[in-house]
Amino acid sequence: MFSHRTAARVLCSRLRRRAISPRTYATASDPNYVNIVEVGPRDGLQNETAVIPPALKAELITRLGRAGMNTIEAGSFVSPKWVPQMEGTDEVLRQMEHLQGVHYPVLVPNMKGLDALLALLSTENPPVSRPQHAARPLPPAQPLTDEIALFTAATDAFCQANTNCTVAESLARLAPVAARARASGLRVRGYVSVVVVCPYTGRVRAEEVRDVARALLDMGCYEVSLGDTVGAGTPADIRALLETVMGGAHGVAPAQLAVRMLVGSGHFHDTYGAGVANVLAALELGLRTFDASVGGLGGCPYSPGATGNVATEDVLYALRGHGGGAGGGRRYSAAGDLDALAEIGAWISGRLGRRNESRAGKAIMAWKK
Repeated sequence: MFSHRTAARVLCSRLRRRAISPRTYATASDPNYVNIVEVGPRDGLQNETAVIPPALKAELITRLGRAGMNTIEAGSFVSPKWVPQMEGTDEVLRQMEHLQGVHYPVLVPNMKGLDALLALLSTENPPVSRPQHAARPLPPAQPLTDEIALFTAATDAFCQANTNCTVAESLARLAPVAARARASGLRVRGYVSVVVVCPYTGRVRAEEVRDVARALLDMGCYEVSLGDTVGAGTPADIRALLETVMGGAHGVAPAQLAVRMLVGSGHFHDTYGAGVANVLAALELGLRTFDASVGGLGGCPYSPGATGNVATEDVLYALRGHGGGAGGGRRYSAAGDLDALAEIGAWISGRLGRRNESRAGKAIMAWKK
């Protein structure tokens, strides 16, 4: 019987034979510009216990856009039976503000989810809620969304818990979803969960992560986000993982990561408090895209004990103060108004009745008092 690694490699070779060239998208010309994907409204909220109305999620996304974030996960077209907090994503997309140049990806678990999204886009895309009178001509209206995210995992055990199938079966199901989405003009991003430790089987081999990431790229994902879902990874773990994923005959060169990753952006949960240190370790190896969540919102319903994502405010603060040499200047730049994000983190944490997990955000808010 084939291991899931062998099965994934077989699927990889099949996909490569009919190689789909992943689309690349414009990115900042500055080699030290870092793109932060704000996952708070989707990944950050999916583990909350209280029901969150679509209007509140729409307001969170609108505030994040106005704070300068240029990629904001807006929700998921997954069955509310499995993730109740993602119910009403269609209403969220209709109600939230859509800004020019901002991407609002949604998670799509399977073809049924993509069917639901495409049906929505066919009836209301771009959104109709625009001012009837304007002093000057309006710019072209923004679509409800122009991007989907697909997800799988690096271990069969986590895949079975999350999607009731093996890794190889998951990849086989996702390939036609990616193809149809791309044919419909949507960008496609991929996620790989449990890239360091699996809550069911323990340590994960980096070669297995590389094989799964490569399979997603070969089916047309323009970027793959590697998720330390348990949050147990250390900077040494992240370096070892990325050196393997980017190395070898089937690895992806660091230069490709500058195009929003043809192997993996960092998606680090912060269970053990090493999230920012892991981001900085990945930066040193050439990664320039990271997932983060305002206020440190998050957790995973299929990873017992996992806490929140690394906080957007903490990542942004670290980026703007990291490096710089003797002159103390900034080494990295990134979009986002840090003060505004700190206010959003405090606001949404208060609305949810939870503790604000952003260290930088709490410090900024305390200084403002």
